Amino acid sequence: MNIVMVASESLPFAKSGGLADVVYSLSSALVSKGEKVSIILPYYQQIAKKGIELEYVAQYDIRMSWRDQAVTLYKKEEEGIDYYFIANDYYFRREKMYDYMDDGERFAFFALASTEAIRYLKEKVDIVHVHDWQAAIIPTLVAENYYKDPTFAGIKFVLTIHNPAFKGMLDRYFVSDFFNLSDYLFDIGKIRFEGMFSTLKSGIIYSDVITTVSPTHREELLTREGGQGLDTVLEYRRDDFYGILNGIDYEEWSPHKDPFIAKKYNKTSLEIGKHLNQADLLRSYNLHWYGGPVYGMVSRLTWQKGVDLVLEEARSILSKGGNFVLLGSGEYEVEQKFEALRTQYPDTCGIYIGYNNALAHKIYAGCDFFLMPSLFEPCGLSQMIAQRYGTLPICRKTGGLADSVHPYDGVISGKEDGLLFEDYNIQGLDYAIYRAEELYRNQEGYYKVARVAMNQDHSWATSAKNYLTLYRKVLKKK
Repeated sequence: MNIVMVASESLPFAKSGGLADVVYSLSSALVSKGEKVSIILPYYQQIAKKGIELEYVAQYDIRMSWRDQAVTLYKKEEEGIDYYFIANDYYFRREKMYDYMDDGERFAFFALASTEAIRYLKEKVDIVHVHDWQAAIIPTLVAENYYKDPTFAGIKFVLTIHNPAFKGMLDRYFVSDFFNLSDYLFDIGKIRFEGMFSTLKSGIIYSDVITTVSPTHREELLTREGGQGLDTVLEYRRDDFYGILNGIDYEEWSPHKDPFIAKKYNKTSLEIGKHLNQADLLRSYNLHWYGGPVYGMVSRLTWQKGVDLVLEEARSILSKGGNFVLLGSGEYEVEQKFEALRTQYPDTCGIYIGYNNALAHKIYAGCDFFLMPSLFEPCGLSQMIAQRYGTLPICRKTGGLADSVHPYDGVISGKEDGLLFEDYNIQGLDYAIYRAEELYRNQEGYYKVARVAMNQDHSWATSAKNYLTLYRKVLKKK
């Protein structure tokens, strides 16, 4: 099977968030199963700065209404994956990947150029898998503008919604101006959403199947409360809508061979590994341990991640003699509140604003509990990474957190691998912390649950198998 991923980012070349991890890891897992995979990306300035030697493939123009925009297509094979880069200095030689006023135009160009790039792939394509709003318009472009073109005959389209909050909302004027599509599609409602043109909605309507990143998040998106406005559109495609839980990269996240942690360990050496790595973690933050549990968090510091609950709960944790460490960045106001918390508890609270990969590994290995009380979380990866290291996640029961954590609730039956709470308020998190501390006082029970957590299979091999089943199913569709 020849599969083409189209996304705005992917490791190892461009990353701003979890999308890059997912696109790369899924592609890598598919390649390991014998499939042919290509990934089409923008050629951002941050990629160009790396000085990577690329193979020239083609040069062509993209028509955007009255404008012709030049495309240079490059290629790089890396770990069995063929990466194709869409180069245009005007759109992509910029300091950042996103957050420009003309992002709608930039990714319209990317979608148009990526569609044309399929012509230059040497083998016939079976599946085009597009990710989020930046690439979601491609199935529409093919259906409306390339329906007589034999290059695209028989190709099936899969859309994955990673972040439903971003819908690619544009003024209706751009339907024809950017995409050379008929205004009729807007007028009849196929691509219209809340009075504007939505590239994400267009992908939902035109793709052969739609997926999102966990089974529970699929159910949430079909509800008025959790659908972020997409519930009625997705209800229309309910029978073609699937939830497949993401995996984590076991090459990067493996306590038995992690180069960043003080003591490598496995299930049988968990106690000594946890003890030595916790001591190293606290030294990294210059903190003192008073015998209580150590709580950690690695996160973007935004309202979605439950930072308001963490700020309140952390004071309670620290006042009782526990430790709290944080690695993350985000909203400036939130960053300053965590800095103030460190000032109040300098001996037991460690805050690192920014990102540090080695420190992230130390947190996953050295903490007893990992905080993830998200308001919503389509999938989440941190809770699975924590489990991999025998660190018990404390999560709100939402999205992929609900699918990947089997909660301890006062009784150890051999299935528990973390803690969950339902209501998004401090009382809900208080209850989960109460259960966590109860478990921590029973060290034998704690390590029994921690070993169950380490035993969970959150590898991409499982996710890739589910995607392959879906690809084969959609290829059989008329």
